[in-house]
Amino acid sequence: MNKAENFPPIVCIVGFSGSGKTTVTVGLIAALKLRGLVVGTIKHDVHGFEMDRPGKDSWRHKQAGASTTIISSPSQIGMVRDVNRDHHPLELVPLLNGMDIVLVEGFKRADLPKIEVFRPENGKPPACRNDRNLLAVVSDATLDWRVARYAANDFDGLADFIIRKFKLEPFVDTGWERSAFG
Repeated sequence: MNKAENFPPIVCIVGFSGSGKTTVTVGLIAALKLRGLVVGTIKHDVHGFEMDRPGKDSWRHKQAGASTTIISSPSQIGMVRDVNRDHHPLELVPLLNGMDIVLVEGFKRADLPKIEVFRPENGKPPACRNDRNLLAVVSDATLDWRVARYAANDFDGLADFIIRKFKLEPFVDTGWERSAFG
């Protein structure tokens, strides 16, 4: 059995730096949410990051040597965990219980469905044009990539495409709230 069968659909939003991946991801999140879907995201950062702020209690816990720190409030949960390698999105998806779909910004080399954001004016070549997992391209340029193409600001069209492609069913509010924990 494929491990991914237990997960919600995963779509990587890929492209080279400066292509507009974050703009497309944010617009797509909003469009999918308006359609009643619960969206999780993973952002790949090959350069590393510092999520917590110096001086805050959770930062002090990590500086003291905690391998994992979770901060919890009535409205949010955050976790910072030390790792010894870059993790594949399928290893991270279990942390996103209760999602209808997971959008991954980055991971252009992952063997997962992809939507490439391509801006020829950046002077960079396509990142995944010939990738067998490429579902669509977001570009204002006229392209013949043999996949669906959406304009850079057509978040509604892209959201509808994803809903059709993965046969997603938007959440209908019946008065019962969906739990983030399944």
